[in-house]
Amino acid sequence: MSYTVNCSILLTELPLLERPAAAKAAGFDAVEFWWPFAGSVPTDKDVNAFEQAITDAGVQLTGLNFNAGDMPAGDRGLVSWTGRSSEFTDNIAVVAGIGERLGCKAFNALYGNRLEGSTAAEQDELAVANLVAAAEGVARIGGTVLLEPVSGTPAYPLKTAQDALAVIAKTQAAGVDNVKLLADFYHLAVNGDDVAVVIENHAKDFGHIQIADNPGRGAPGTGELPLGEWIARSRELGYNGYIGLEYKAPAAEAFTWAIRQRSTSQA
Repeated sequence: MSYTVNCSILLTELPLLERPAAAKAAGFDAVEFWWPFAGSVPTDKDVNAFEQAITDAGVQLTGLNFNAGDMPAGDRGLVSWTGRSSEFTDNIAVVAGIGERLGCKAFNALYGNRLEGSTAAEQDELAVANLVAAAEGVARIGGTVLLEPVSGTPAYPLKTAQDALAVIAKTQAAGVDNVKLLADFYHLAVNGDDVAVVIENHAKDFGHIQIADNPGRGAPGTGELPLGEWIARSRELGYNGYIGLEYKAPAAEAFTWAIRQRSTSQA
């Protein structure tokens, strides 16, 4: 199974630049990150340090978010944020550059929350324009822009797979074909989507899968979601990408489920 460790939500007891090596020590060869910098255009020094941490650890960077704003404060993306469009577009070249140097081809563009000072129509029009610009920006390195339904944030308008797919259809109508659904099974389940139906209808077109169990957004096996079944069915229907581990767990026990899984498969 090709798992990739989200080092922005896991191994957080360690400084960010030490997490790729910790993921490698835990037995994983791939990592993904939310945007790891304070602004859209970080210094060359900061970018070089991040890239060096990945390469020194001997892991593959499989996914990277565009700048999504201040996530701890509740921001969930700049894509539809009127007034901050230049920050998003300035970020595109930086993201593509990191992707090109590290061989990463999947880039998550969080849509952004609804704003009091803008209409939904204005935000949605801006979002399509920004997603198209991002898609064109990463196309030169064979990249894909990911669009994700998210739970836990009422102001975030993309709740279901269909919400995201409707936006993706607009980007296709605008002339790009490299914006894909990020199917985070946890978010979809929490928002009430029928994950099994989403898989049946769209697995072959998923841009990426991420997992966490529910309740609690914990490690696989700590909740009630049939994550193993959903992953297996997605594979059967044509999804052949990584499975992103994007859950909350203390470092000491974050991967005990995977160790048990490996032991069982080797027995």
